Amino acid sequence: MLEHGGRLRAACRQYTAGGERPLSDWLDLSTGINPSGYPVPAIDPACWRCLPEEDDGLEAAAAAYYGSEQLLALPGSQAAIQLLPALFPPVVVTCITPIYEEHPQSWERAGHRLRRLENASLTRAVSVATPVIVLCNPGNPTGTTLPRTAVLDAAGQLQRRGGWLVVDEAFGDADPDNCVSALAGRPEAPNLIALRSLGKFFGLAGARVGFVFAAADKLARLRAAIGPWPLSGPARAVAQEALADRAWHGRTRRQLRGASARLAALLAPFGEISGTALFATIATPNASSLFAHLAGQAILLRHFPALGLLRCGLPGSEAEWQRLAGALATWTP
Repeated sequence: MLEHGGRLRAACRQYTAGGERPLSDWLDLSTGINPSGYPVPAIDPACWRCLPEEDDGLEAAAAAYYGSEQLLALPGSQAAIQLLPALFPPVVVTCITPIYEEHPQSWERAGHRLRRLENASLTRAVSVATPVIVLCNPGNPTGTTLPRTAVLDAAGQLQRRGGWLVVDEAFGDADPDNCVSALAGRPEAPNLIALRSLGKFFGLAGARVGFVFAAADKLARLRAAIGPWPLSGPARAVAQEALADRAWHGRTRRQLRGASARLAALLAPFGEISGTALFATIATPNASSLFAHLAGQAILLRHFPALGLLRCGLPGSEAEWQRLAGALATWTP
């Protein structure tokens, strides 16, 4: 089982073994989840008593938001990550790394051979001529973003030789014009598979709602593999409202642009900064020392030891911004 961001209780046990800092004192910046997520409305009690129904309007709201009806609702995009590899016969799969590690692990578990291309360009990945390419756009954990035109061009090249392109757009909602979900599985890009999630931009990670966009036959096979009622009724209700709230989308994108610029400026003295609207990533040989220093002050970042990277999410209040700034100011390499 891979480790991910969060796991605050484990960090609390490790870094405050004496119990000096209770869990409630910790500032969790490890996940890249919007700290000012969608305000969850009151849920109709009927959602708890009735089995979920797929004609309740969620798919229509999702199609309007993402720009495509070629979709399947999932219990988080993680479900698609784990199930997609089984839809392909064993092949060689190229992953542009660093990447969300659930992707390569899932393909390997399904019997595929993996080829990792470290910090490679998409052009380089296509030139390797493997049947499947998997990437995150924006990248996770680096935040590196590929232009939409480049992704669609790569899908076109792969289609001409019978290949497939899988794109995880979990962090794409802050810049939807750069996303490719609207074309995935449609005649313009039948070999393109895209994943989206309500966990990051919408801050609804606990609801476990995601979508996969793909050709109809792939969606049908995924639907059969998932089984009935993949999403709970309350999760469907909240997701439908969140996807339809265009005013909230616009306000949130503007707020995230300002917050991400502030975070990048705050972290710039500590290493090379990359990132997205929802997190900043520090590349530094001092990553381990800085991570431990902040954890000692009950501030949790995501550490990637093998890569020399620290990923830092957005503080959710002015008090949290000041706490992070103060902790950084007391660190010495």
